[in-house]
Amino acid sequence: MKNRLAHPYAMLTLVALIWGANAVAGKLAVGHVSPMMLTLLRWIVACAVLAPFAWPHARRDWPLIRPRLPFLIALGVFGFSLFNALFYFALTYTSALNVVIEQASMPLIVFALSFILFCTPVTRWQMIGFVVTITGVAVTASHGDLSALASLELNRGDALMLLAVLFYAGFTVGIRSKPPIHWLSLIFVLSLSALAASFPLAAIEAASGAMILPDARGWGVVIFAALLPSIVSQSLYVRAIELIGANRANLFTNMTPVFGAILAILVIGEEPHPYHALALGLVLGGIVIAERRSGRKTAPALPPTL
Repeated sequence: MKNRLAHPYAMLTLVALIWGANAVAGKLAVGHVSPMMLTLLRWIVACAVLAPFAWPHARRDWPLIRPRLPFLIALGVFGFSLFNALFYFALTYTSALNVVIEQASMPLIVFALSFILFCTPVTRWQMIGFVVTITGVAVTASHGDLSALASLELNRGDALMLLAVLFYAGFTVGIRSKPPIHWLSLIFVLSLSALAASFPLAAIEAASGAMILPDARGWGVVIFAALLPSIVSQSLYVRAIELIGANRANLFTNMTPVFGAILAILVIGEEPHPYHALALGLVLGGIVIAERRSGRKTAPALPPTL
């Protein structure tokens, strides 16, 4: 059982589940805690939880961390802080339907950035798998009516989400160049960087009069976001990239909207429909096509650190 849970596919499936839950939680947070305050409190709690466990490893790994510190700080700022701030901010302006469609574009951006920065080849089967999975995402987002996608309009929230996707795609590609340090050291440094970047964002929000301090529901979202999306999913995502590469790992993010739809049914009470099963089949089928046909030549594994 332990080996099965340690498999990169199992890791990435759990990551997608947590990210889908985070989208639902972010929507539930609207009006109960403001986006930048949520981002700040999320990283305060995450760093406090990580500190006693990560500090000994970070001290030991400091000789490797120090020369790469600016790079790691940039990863934390863009991949952890700005992505999540824009993600929560976008949900105040646009629908979850638009957000999941835009988030599903991330693998395509990862493919492009991997090719541009590292000359990582993108196979024909990976592209076919991407098209199949994106079709499943579209079926989910459109509630089974693909013609509904033509009526979507890009507003401020959509633009913010597309920028967030670009940031996290850059993080996904960049994390492959991290130093060979313990996973706790890595997540702790990235989380501290995200925390530092969250203070000015919260200050700007407060100065504009838009800050909302969390109520009971807001605190529930903060604790959830700090423990699962901030620590568990990020750790598993980094480890999976080490094992199978950014291109293959990021393809699994297309399962996020499917899980998000399922959780919306369970948590928010939306009515299930047959297209949910169709979408899940397309998403999983696309991943199988990309994985079984692309083989393991697209991205070498990095040295394990977990």
